[in-house]
Amino acid sequence: MVLIRSILLALLGVAAAVSNPVAEIGNIDVEARSPSPNSELAVRDSTPNSSGYKDGYYYFFESDGLGNATFTNGPGGSYAMTWSGMGLSIGGKGWNPGGTRKFHYSAVYRPSGNSMLEVYGWTTDPLVEYRIIENFGTYNPGSVAQTKGKYSTDGCEYTVGNVTRYNQPSIQGIKTYQQIWSVCWNKRRNGTISLSNHFDAWKRLKLALGRHNYQIFALEAYYSSGSVNVTIW
Repeated sequence: MVLIRSILLALLGVAAAVSNPVAEIGNIDVEARSPSPNSELAVRDSTPNSSGYKDGYYYFFESDGLGNATFTNGPGGSYAMTWSGMGLSIGGKGWNPGGTRKFHYSAVYRPSGNSMLEVYGWTTDPLVEYRIIENFGTYNPGSVAQTKGKYSTDGCEYTVGNVTRYNQPSIQGIKTYQQIWSVCWNKRRNGTISLSNHFDAWKRLKLALGRHNYQIFALEAYYSSGSVNVTIW
């Protein structure tokens, strides 16, 4: 499971790396709690980190424990999440392994501050962390990346870029890897995401992916508050 420090470095880089897309943030140590695979999630002051399968979907939730974050694992492709305080958290549902399917989604998204509504996933060989951001709060998180191009699909225009993360936590431990950030400027709360169209566009821009690991439609929050209710199918 990805350590929350990886998220911290990426998202704080929005402010620190706009003028230098490959800037690193230095030595920031935030320890994530160990996950409890296959546990059921319920509303409480702090939901335990967890991943597993329910009703045919893969679910994933991780928080650094510094703020208040809850993840409610609903039936089918539904989930709800609330967050507040000076913490970082990510939660969502999807598939493991991922692939080139279509994500259909509907979300009631109420952000206050910094957060992202996104497809979030990893590949291996090469090791790549990627985000397709459908909506976001205060900051444009894609600012951390060096822009490679634009493309349109499913009624949205996306700007895509990449950045290299050196010796940072990943699904394979401490590694150097690429991040791909693709941002929809329409700021949608419902729609379709045809992943094959995105991946083909990235390939034309020389942004390579590998073998798919997990892939979720997620809410990623940092140093902010808000709530979201999501259904995917």
